[in-house]
Amino acid sequence: MKEIVIIGTSDIHGDIYGYSYEELDYKNDSGLSRAYSFIKKERERHPNLILLDGGDALQGTIMTDDILKEGYNGIHPVIKALNEMHYDAFTLGNHEFNWGIKRLREHLKGATFPILSANILNSDGSYLTGLGTTYKICDGIKVAIIGVTTPNIPIWDENKDQIKEKIYLDPSLAVKHEISKLDKDTSIIVVVAHMGLKHEFDDLELKDSAEKIIAVNPQIDVLQVGHMHVSVNEQRGKTIIGGVRSQAREVVKFTLTLNENNSIIDSRVELIDVSGYQPSEEILAIKEVREAHERTISYINETVIGEALEDFQPISEIRGLPDTRLKSTPLLDLLNSIQLEESKADVSAISLFRDTSSLKKGVINYGNIFDIYKFDNSLVRVSITARELKEYMEYSAACYNKWHIGDINISFNPSFPAYLHDIFLGVEYEIDLSKDEGERIKNLRFKGKPLSDEASLKLAVSSYRYTALLKARNLIKGEKEWESSISVRSMIISCIKNNSPISPKPMKNWKIIGVNLLEDDERRKTIIKEINEGKRDVPYYKSINIIEEGL
Repeated sequence: MKEIVIIGTSDIHGDIYGYSYEELDYKNDSGLSRAYSFIKKERERHPNLILLDGGDALQGTIMTDDILKEGYNGIHPVIKALNEMHYDAFTLGNHEFNWGIKRLREHLKGATFPILSANILNSDGSYLTGLGTTYKICDGIKVAIIGVTTPNIPIWDENKDQIKEKIYLDPSLAVKHEISKLDKDTSIIVVVAHMGLKHEFDDLELKDSAEKIIAVNPQIDVLQVGHMHVSVNEQRGKTIIGGVRSQAREVVKFTLTLNENNSIIDSRVELIDVSGYQPSEEILAIKEVREAHERTISYINETVIGEALEDFQPISEIRGLPDTRLKSTPLLDLLNSIQLEESKADVSAISLFRDTSSLKKGVINYGNIFDIYKFDNSLVRVSITARELKEYMEYSAACYNKWHIGDINISFNPSFPAYLHDIFLGVEYEIDLSKDEGERIKNLRFKGKPLSDEASLKLAVSSYRYTALLKARNLIKGEKEWESSISVRSMIISCIKNNSPISPKPMKNWKIIGVNLLEDDERRKTIIKEINEGKRDVPYYKSINIIEEGL
C-alpha cells in the first residue's frame, strides 16, 4: 500500500505574514507563514508530499498592490516565499492578470516551480506560461498536475496590457486535451482550477464552472478549486474535491491510498484551519519579504490623509452581523456621495469589501482608505432605465435570506458573496424581506417621486461592477458614456484631504421592511446577549428562530 498526500493553497492574496496593513497589526488566523508551519509538519511524515497553489497569490494587500507596483529589485516577495516553501506547481489566478501581461511576466520571473494555465494561450496557440501540465514522481507513482484558470479574465481586465490578445479556452475542454496527451504510465490525475464549482457568468455553456470540468472529465482523481474564497470538501463520482478560504486561512489536504498495482483504493479530503499554528520563522526571515513588509508599514504611517471626528460605522447590535448591510450607515453614504459628485450621475451603487471595514474617529491613514476601498477600480457612468435599476437592486437584495415568523435577526444568503451586495444612493427605496428574491424592492423613488419603468437615469458604478455584473449578466443595455481617469480610491483620498476633518452624515434613504424581529422580547435580548458574549454562534447565514428553538 502506498499513500500520496497533496496539499493545496489558493487565493493567498499577498498575505504572507498574517498581517493587516489596514489595522497595522498581526492577525491570528491567516498568512502563508502560518500555513507553512502545518506544511512542514506534514512533510516530516510524507517526504514526497505534493504542494500546489491555485492562484490569486500576487494581489490583495497594500504591500502587493501599492508598494510593489512601483517596481522592485529581484524576485517578487510572494514568489520568493513560494520558492522557499518548495511548491511543485502554481496555477494562474485571474488577479495575476490585473496589471496586464507584461507585468504578469515580470511578477512570475524567478519562480522555481512550474506555472500552469492549460486554457490560456498566446495568439499562436502556445501556452501563455509555457505549460499546461507538469508531473511529479512520488514513491514510483507518476502524478499529473493540470492547471486551468477561469476564462472570465477579459471581463475584468479587458483594457489591460495584451489581455484581449490572448486566447481563453473552455477549461473543461483544455483539461480533456491535456488528459489525452498524458504519459501512459500516469497513475493519478490532479486538476487545479482557479474557479468555483458553480458557474459565475456563463449561464449557457458553463465554461467558468469546475463542475463542468468533472462532467467532461470524470477520470480526474483530485480537483482543487478556488477563486470563490469558500470552503469545499466533497466527492463527485471518483473525484475528490477541495477548496479553501482566502488569505491562507485554510489549506486543503488530499490523501490517496494505492495498492500494489498503483490503483487508488481510498481517497479523502480534509480542510485544515491554520489558526492553531504559529507563523514559520523561515518565511518571516526572507529578506525580500521582510523589506517589502517594513517598507509598506512605513508608507502607511507616513501617508496621513485626514481626520474623522466620529466613527463612520455604528456598533452592530449583534456581534458579526454588520449594520452596514442592514441599514443606511454613514460610511457607504460617504463613498456613494463621492461617486455621485465625481460622475455627475443621478444614482450611485457601491459595496463594502469587508464587513468590518470602517473609518474610525481619529487620524485617517492610507491603510484606512485601502480598508474601505481595496481594489484599483475606475468609476463609470452609464444611462439606464428605472426598470433596469430595479432589476439591479433586486439582484443585490438577493443577498438576504427571506424573513420568517419567529426570526429574531436578518441573515445572509450563503450562496451570495458579500462583495456583490450593493447599497444605492440618489434614490429612496425599501427592501421587503417577507418576499421572495426578485420581488423585494418597494417604493422606489427619485427626488421623492415614483419612477416609471422607462424613466432614464445616470448610474455611477465601479468599472468592475459595470463589466463583471451589469454587462456580464445583461442587467443593463446601455454602454458607458464616461469613465474616470483616476481610481475610485484616489477620489476618496482627494475628498477626505480636501474636507478634513470629516463627520458622518447618514442619508437614511433606504430601509428593510416586512420583518418583525421581536425587538422588545426578553427572549430575543437573552439570545443576543449570548451571541455577543461568544456563547452562541453568530447567526450569519441562518437566522435564529424562537419558534424553531421552542422558546
